[in-house]
Amino acid sequence: MFKKLLSVFAVAVLTFATCVAAQQLRDDHPDTYVVQKGDTLWDIAGRFLKQPWLWPEIWQANPQIENPHLIYPGDVISLAYLDGRPVLGVNRRDPQIRREADDAIRTIPLQEVESFLKRMRVLDEEPKGLPYVLAIEENRLRGASGQVVYARGVDFKPGQRWAIVRPTVRYAVHPRATDGKHRFKQDEWNARDGLTPRTLGIEWAYYAASDNGFEVLGWEVADITTAEVTVAGDPATLLLAPEGKEVRAGDLLMPVQEPAFDLYFTPRAPERVPDNMRVLAVTDYYRVAGPRDVVALSAGARDGIENGQVFALYGEGDRVSDHIANRTDFTANLPSRQVKLPDEFVGHVMIFRTFDKVSYGLVMDAIRPAGVDNIAKAPDRLP
Repeated sequence: MFKKLLSVFAVAVLTFATCVAAQQLRDDHPDTYVVQKGDTLWDIAGRFLKQPWLWPEIWQANPQIENPHLIYPGDVISLAYLDGRPVLGVNRRDPQIRREADDAIRTIPLQEVESFLKRMRVLDEEPKGLPYVLAIEENRLRGASGQVVYARGVDFKPGQRWAIVRPTVRYAVHPRATDGKHRFKQDEWNARDGLTPRTLGIEWAYYAASDNGFEVLGWEVADITTAEVTVAGDPATLLLAPEGKEVRAGDLLMPVQEPAFDLYFTPRAPERVPDNMRVLAVTDYYRVAGPRDVVALSAGARDGIENGQVFALYGEGDRVSDHIANRTDFTANLPSRQVKLPDEFVGHVMIFRTFDKVSYGLVMDAIRPAGVDNIAKAPDRLP
């Protein structure tokens, strides 16, 4: 009898799993799709699945494909069923043709996030005490490629290459702000020449203050260009590299480093969501974001955030007074007149670069504008 019950339970579990998997599929999904140049993995997955981040759960590559994570134009994505469970697989029309990894289909359009992968850094410590640009040749206000700048702050050696960086924002949150008062205010850098963040070339619309009990999450700097020391001294002389943006007095110098970042992502739901994870900032000066816009979030590697994780963004519900209930006799003893409305779904964001306490995410879809202070939650598995 016990074995029979186990068998019935196993069949029920399998049936439930199959039902769940079937509900992942879009009603208008195709049976096959030929990958086109310019496609992204997220868009392809969205042709078949209601939740594109569930792609890895039903993905099964053709065994003759060496790297199942790389998909190329011309590959055929096919939908099949294995033991009643939907399976997505890829078939290569001519597996003998050599394909370069650079030609593979990306999960997200890298051109949308390239500058955040290559140029941006979030530091754990405040970037003070770093060497700095004192002046530009001929007393110019700006320095461009091939021109000379003068720097102080370290024992420069001829031939050294330095990255010239510019502070943008410092991120901070109030760890106890979970009652609808999690608001950020603008901050000003104590730059050597008194410049404000906006005149320093800030790329974010909003960001957090770091006082009044706020926990600082990191200091963001943007790589402007590189320069090589031509003459040691105090100040030292440096020649600006051919590429990069204009340099200003007050810009900082850091060692040149090749940033470590991912080019391929496996979209997936997180195992857990940090408490009170919020949108800290929206790029390009805008107060709101839409699909393919970048946002910064208030959690990073220390919180278990990894590249490829997908979160659902919600706007926090307002608090309203229930005047209707409070004017009736039988509710005269209500404990509070304030009622919090449910949080409203905004869209989905995928993490593409992670620092210790801050991460960058790309808004993948949205039914309403995403904005500063949106709450990040686990994505729903089923509609």
